[in-house]
Parts: sequence; C-alpha cells; structure tokens
Amino acid sequence: MSHEFSLDVRFYRLSPALEPFFTALYCFTIECADDVVIIDCLHPEWAALRFTQYGAPPVAGLVGEEQRAREEFVASGPTSRSIGFGLRRSRIWGLGLLPLGWAHYTRYPAHHMADQIVDGSAHEALEIFRPLMDIVRGSQDEPDRIAARIERYLLHCDLPPVRDAERILACQLALQDPDVANVDELASVASTSRRTLERMCADHFGFAPKMLLRRQRFLRSLARYMLRPELNWSTALDRHYFDQAHFVHDFRKFMGMSPSEYADMPHPILDRIMAQRMADQGAVPATDLPTVLRYTAPPGEADEIGRH
Repeated sequence: MSHEFSLDVRFYRLSPALEPFFTALYCFTIECADDVVIIDCLHPEWAALRFTQYGAPPVAGLVGEEQRAREEFVASGPTSRSIGFGLRRSRIWGLGLLPLGWAHYTRYPAHHMADQIVDGSAHEALEIFRPLMDIVRGSQDEPDRIAARIERYLLHCDLPPVRDAERILACQLALQDPDVANVDELASVASTSRRTLERMCADHFGFAPKMLLRRQRFLRSLARYMLRPELNWSTALDRHYFDQAHFVHDFRKFMGMSPSEYADMPHPILDRIMAQRMADQGAVPATDLPTVLRYTAPPGEADEIGRH
C-alpha cells in the first residue's frame, strides 16, 4: 500500500468560554491518488466527533473489531481501546469532547457510549451537534471561516447549567496531574466521596476512576516515548508503573498489541500530530503552539514548523 500523500492539518484553539468543554478543533486535508488508503491507529481518547467535508469518510474500527466505512458524521464515545482507521483523499473536521463538554452538550450517560463508534446523525446523544455537519458538508469556504462558524454555533447553544460542573472540571484537571496516583487522591481533589466519584465518572467520563487513572498513566508513558526519540520504552515509563511487565500488560489492554509491535508500525498520520493529540488527552502539558498549525512536511520538518 502506497503512503505517498500530502497532509495539511490545522488546529484551532477555541475561545476561553469553550475550553473547559472541548479539545482543539482541527481540520485535516489529505491529498493522494484515488486508490491510496492511509492507515494508522488512534490511542485511547475522550469522546470525539468527525465530519467529512468532502471525499470519502473514514474507515474505522476498535481494536479487535472489523474496520468498516463510516458515516459523514461519525462519533466515538470515550475509549479505552485503540481505534484503527484508514483515510482516502478527503477533508475531515474533528472536535474532541472533554468530560465537562460531554456533560454539558449531551446529557447522556457516557458509559453507555464508551468504546463505541456510532453514526452521529442518528444517535440521540449527539442531536445538538448535527448542525455542524450542515456547516461543514460541501462548504466552499476557507477552513478559517468554517472554524469560526463552528465556534459561533457552539457558543450560542442555549443549554442549562450542568449539575456538579465544578466537581467534573476538578476531576478532569486532576486526571492530567501525574501526582494524582489513586482513586482516594482523585476523590480528594474533586472534593467528593469515592461513591459519588464513581457515579460522576461513569456518567460523564465513561469509565470508573481506576480505569481513567490507568489510562492516563499509559498515555503519559506513550507520549514520552513518541515525543522524545532519545528514550526507549524502559526509560519512558510513568513513575507509577511497578515495572516494564506492568506497562506491557497495559499496552496490550489499550492498544491490542505489544509495545514493540506498535513501534515497528508506520504512523503516517499520528507522527505528524502526536504532540497536539497528547496535549488534548491531558497526557502532556499544553504548549504555546500558534492558533493555527499547518503540517505539510515530513514529520521532522513539521516539528520545526511548530517551533517557529
């Protein structure tokens, strides 16, 4: 399979009013021959919405499941498993929902959509986002204009306040803190009991607190390995891992393969956008990257673009 393609990725920082709800809005454009499919895989992440502006919608499936062609508006709930995907010539918009965003915009139990990929135009939880497909589909506007229209729509949705919003946000931020190592510490930071924390995490985060902490520990380790070429798996491990065998066990759980198998795979898409995606998932600190990033060069050159 050919990997000859060009990739243009633009990340848009949303306004401060939307930052507690969403990760960065992004648009990526793939140019390649009609018979080329670019294959890669995603690490576990928060819920995500993807809208195809033109071209073929993605082919995708959770690890261990069949990959199949998806809809123009495809969504995934919070995931604890890798998603494999294939992309053809297309322009696709993506928007990640943080747990508070899930609580605010869906009013639907997150655990009911955990580790699922669904048709966003048909699922009851995602009705409020369907107008975004109308904004994106077939638009001839420049991406910056489309991004502005998406932001305006999200800002002007008339929704009631979320119950326990402060606790949800506190838990959301605490999961990014590598010093928070166990459920009791997470409950303390969120100023709630373990029982209330369990309910809150199931409803808005998709998984039990223990699983969420385990996932963040894994993502921090993966981020170190992928973003720091001088490290190997042993030296990239998060300090909360007992040993490498402990990490390998988690790697197989989340990615469906061993660390060495993952390292040997090509990552034609993720290699170019890994830093931003890991920041979106709270695995690494947010950077001072510019509002719009364009990655049209090979991975090494793309890193230089991001620094200037």
